[in-house]
Amino acid sequence: MSVKLQDVKRQFAAVFGREGLGAVRAPGRVNLIGEHTDYNDGFVLPIAIERDTVAVWARREDRTLRFVSREAKESAVVDLAGPVEKGEPKWGNYCKGVVAGLLKAGVELQGTDILLAGDVPLGGGLSSSASLEVATGLALLAAAGAGAGVGGKMEPYALAKICQKAEHEFAGAPCGIMDQAVAVLGQAGRAMLLDCRDGTVRQIPFDDPEVVVLVADTQVKHAISDGGYAARRDQCYAAAKKLGVKMLRDTDAAALAGAPGKQLNAVELKRARHVVGEIDRTLRAVGALEAGDYRAFGELMYASHISLRDDYDVSCEELDAIVASARECAGVYGARMTGGGFGGCAIVLVRQENADAAAGTIAGNFEKLFNRRPPVFATRAAAGAETLF
Repeated sequence: MSVKLQDVKRQFAAVFGREGLGAVRAPGRVNLIGEHTDYNDGFVLPIAIERDTVAVWARREDRTLRFVSREAKESAVVDLAGPVEKGEPKWGNYCKGVVAGLLKAGVELQGTDILLAGDVPLGGGLSSSASLEVATGLALLAAAGAGAGVGGKMEPYALAKICQKAEHEFAGAPCGIMDQAVAVLGQAGRAMLLDCRDGTVRQIPFDDPEVVVLVADTQVKHAISDGGYAARRDQCYAAAKKLGVKMLRDTDAAALAGAPGKQLNAVELKRARHVVGEIDRTLRAVGALEAGDYRAFGELMYASHISLRDDYDVSCEELDAIVASARECAGVYGARMTGGGFGGCAIVLVRQENADAAAGTIAGNFEKLFNRRPPVFATRAAAGAETLF
């Protein structure tokens, strides 16, 4: 955990004038491969990362929920005696959506003060929103006595679904289930193969000490509520309907080969080609990872990036530059953009002994092109959400 719990506890006492009674954490994530497949009922392969949101909480005597963000230095308030409604500040809507979902699920929430502190880069495609939602949900459940963290009265995947719905209905972001699922179900030293159709999970070993993931942040901010994400989701659904299948997961490359000019327009064909290819790449990547074949895994990462750039149109020149620089670095197996796209982060799979040099080269090349140096940090597969005390 990179956020210092003792600091957050002291800050809670300073803000609320009393000690916190409990604390939880929820991680951000990077997706190793399997991008824009989750809302197409496909497969994804994320890891939880060593960046978190920590929530320190204490019960109140009234029916008020007060959320305070250490980073935003703002508060969001919910009166449990009335309806839960969207409002300002915008980040508070993620918390409010989780409140609404828990109430609908029958959880008897208690008045609670919650201080939220995190170091998952905002708008970087590392699921800062899912980290915030899951930390909020665990804190509220703990304060309500409905399960002090995952493993209580609410099943982890059920909490993930509530958090996903919060993002849909309160933040206007039509995300898939991957981000919230890995936040609650991620395991240290494991990549999580998630079947987004039925929610089944297979934990894949990803604990080789000689290999590390670099995360390079373009600092080009994206928000999946801006419309580009929703447009691609709609294009995928339109393509599936024209192909006569429930979701693009249910078709294959052979079916797409006969689609141009008959069923799909040019844009729909590109979107479908990416999704079908990416599902196949993800499953092949699992085999490569299980075999310890990082070179094969890396080539699939590069292929994924090219598809996201050319067929899904969600990359940008900054992301492309990072991937191009990574290709030239010693010890690098593969690189690709991660997250929804339109900016955000790229990831690089590299040998530990070459990681510092690769990070320096990537940041230096980026600075020459764009006159600013991107933050680059290393991470390994971290544990999912947990109760801290």
